[in-house]
Amino acid sequence: MSIRLYDTATREVRDFAPLVEGRVGVYVCGLTVQSEPHVGHVRSAVNFDVLRRWLTHRGFAVDFIRNVTDIDDKILTKAEVQGRPWYNLAYDMKRELDRAYAALNVLPPTYEPAATGHVPEMVALIEQLIAKGHAYAAEDGTGDVFFDVRSWPGYGALTHQRIEDMEAAEDADPRGKRDPRDFALWKGRKSTEPETASWPSPWGPGRPGWHIECSAMAGKYLGQAFDIHGGGVDLRFPHHENELAQSRAAGHGFAAYWMHNAWITTAGEKMSKSLGNSLLIPSVLERFRGIELRYYMVAAHYRSTVEFSFEALGEAAVAFRRIEAFVERAADAVGGLPEPGIACADFVQAMDDDLGTPAAVAAIHEVVREGNKLLAGGDGPALRGNLASVLAMLDVLGLHPADPAWGEEKGDDRMAAVVEALVSGLLQQRAEARAEKDFATADAIRDRLKEAGVEITDTPDGQKWSLA
Repeated sequence: MSIRLYDTATREVRDFAPLVEGRVGVYVCGLTVQSEPHVGHVRSAVNFDVLRRWLTHRGFAVDFIRNVTDIDDKILTKAEVQGRPWYNLAYDMKRELDRAYAALNVLPPTYEPAATGHVPEMVALIEQLIAKGHAYAAEDGTGDVFFDVRSWPGYGALTHQRIEDMEAAEDADPRGKRDPRDFALWKGRKSTEPETASWPSPWGPGRPGWHIECSAMAGKYLGQAFDIHGGGVDLRFPHHENELAQSRAAGHGFAAYWMHNAWITTAGEKMSKSLGNSLLIPSVLERFRGIELRYYMVAAHYRSTVEFSFEALGEAAVAFRRIEAFVERAADAVGGLPEPGIACADFVQAMDDDLGTPAAVAAIHEVVREGNKLLAGGDGPALRGNLASVLAMLDVLGLHPADPAWGEEKGDDRMAAVVEALVSGLLQQRAEARAEKDFATADAIRDRLKEAGVEITDTPDGQKWSLA
């Protein structure tokens, strides 16, 4: 079975065929670094990290580009409110974003271009659009440059809209526009803005509009035509619609497939700063490990909306701990962790079907159930193969417990030693009670440990414990 992906532009699941055999170019819209990242922000990065890992697992060489928007109206506004330079705010928030990605084991992209580092490429692209009759400089002396949406017959193709049904663009003063739906390619500097937030251009000092950034950077690093463009579902319009229009109008093939992940919501609304319902990554990680939060995100299909709650996250954490407990017990039984083996057929089929992670996670749990039976039966060679398969599937999802990315999650060694001593003491008491045939006391100790989240397994080599 070939990989099949849902293409937003055609609204159907399509067989994936790269433009260059054996190689895939992926461009994902990163964040505007205006504030600390929350769970909703990071979901997109996790989802497309899974796509990248699966393409790599299936044998493709992947060029993965994820941009950073580090100059923007919101950045300027927030920096002014906070009384600091806009570039300082952007830099600090970029560092927070990097920490959040690392905490959830999101692989670094092949390259992560920043908007401020690619202004010359944007200016060149705008000049091309003006020369082709698809863009114009405002005649009101503002220095603004706009894309002429009515000059491009395909405008609206991505989201299947007619121009007449679209609302006016809100990214610049409408007085300089020929049509209220025309969007800004270049924004002339306003007297109220810092000089550091502008660059020279043929139209006067200013800065790029949001949409032109991605077209210029995708073209530079992936070429005029590439395979997959991704981002959050909220970017379909106007951002991705505008990217597609200006890129095609410039003569670029641009993206062959468009993929969009759904929101994480709280109380039915998109998680966002403006709603005041965001959950910052450091706060969540005070209650759950990064690997558990990633499992929670991965277990849902990327196109499904997730209603966030700590209760649901807690249930996901318990489910992952069952997998983790099996890996620990099986590794002890076979003498260590083997190299990842071959993913089971159900897992491969699920992942090939538009990254069907819910079915893929279910397949992992099924193989774990089989592995627990092998543990009880003492079948070493079969257990080793079973464990290797589980590790292969976890690795694809970025959930391998032994991945160095999770190394900081092991916790305080002193606390681990205390827990080990306390549990071992209770297990010794249970063993003595069983030896004296005081099964009521032995069962009471087992139940007490279970209530505390400790699972006891009786094996031919004695009692084994793990977190339930």
